[in-house]
Amino acid sequence: MPPETSAPAQTPAAPAKPSHTLTREHASAFAKLALKGASKEYPHKPGVVFAGAADVKTPKALHPAFFGCFDWHSAVHGHWLLVRVLKAHPDLPEAKEIRSVLADHLTEANVRAEADYFSRKDAKSFERPYGWNWLLKLAEELHTWDDADAKKWAVNLKPLAHVIATRYVEHFPKQTYPIRAGVHSNTAFGLSFAHDYATTLGDAKLREAIEERARTYFGKDYDAPARWEPDGADFLSPSLCEADLMRRVLPPAEFAAWFAKYLPGAEKGEPKNLFEPATVTDRTDPQLVHLDGLNLSRAWCVRSVMAALPKDAPARGALVASAAQHAEAGLKHIASGDYAGEHWLASFVVYMLSTPAP
Repeated sequence: MPPETSAPAQTPAAPAKPSHTLTREHASAFAKLALKGASKEYPHKPGVVFAGAADVKTPKALHPAFFGCFDWHSAVHGHWLLVRVLKAHPDLPEAKEIRSVLADHLTEANVRAEADYFSRKDAKSFERPYGWNWLLKLAEELHTWDDADAKKWAVNLKPLAHVIATRYVEHFPKQTYPIRAGVHSNTAFGLSFAHDYATTLGDAKLREAIEERARTYFGKDYDAPARWEPDGADFLSPSLCEADLMRRVLPPAEFAAWFAKYLPGAEKGEPKNLFEPATVTDRTDPQLVHLDGLNLSRAWCVRSVMAALPKDAPARGALVASAAQHAEAGLKHIASGDYAGEHWLASFVVYMLSTPAP
């Protein structure tokens, strides 16, 4: 979770004119935010179980690749952001610095140390599934980038990606019930990027495992209790993350039928609190600022769901309006000036802007 620590006074400004695509201006602004945290070792929130005094080490000693940006998962998706923006806009002013950070962090030795950490007995549930999900998204992004440096980093990352992919196949068949929280433990979001990775890299075993779990967990759901959203510290929408996963798993016609039962009020923009952006009252509070992330993740989920529905779907008008409202609300507050949100929100907005708008 984000810390209650203020950022230095000089904060990169978000683009003055909101755009609903990843423009070069956006990419540069958000790269600056990610670079601020990429090598920032402190403050740090470890997810470590200390088995003994020998385990007490600095963040960089524990996680030589992903030690910055307050916690492990934020460091991982901060690296994904840097890859994504440079891949989309190779001529960024920050290009040289981005390549330097990635080259310094994603070495063979550093990634091997990260993979070795997961072999610890007490690391069985480390970063499950949120950090796992983002690590596989980073691996997928590197795999699909036709760039000489990226090819080296992709090879270096493979051992860790393999460990994580194996964890999915081993763990989720044992998890009888899905976790429907709006934070890191959310099962639907935890399976979504992993499904993208499995599809892109041709990992049939992983893809089959995810699809079986998704259908078992969510295939018979109907009338989602979205009227209860959001919780006070959500950065994910349980109902929309589930829909975003199921549009990956189900064939289009089956998904359209499932969605109509799952959110039966969507055509009317109901429940209202799901279709309208959440209100954030204090962006220095590490829990309350989660709701800025909720607006962004709702936007990308709705964009993706719309792309999977027929063009004449009754809910389309309400979904289009909701996606635009959430995107605009989220874009306004990325560079808040406080580290509580700035160390992670840029990754959310880059993923949202990378998801095609309707």
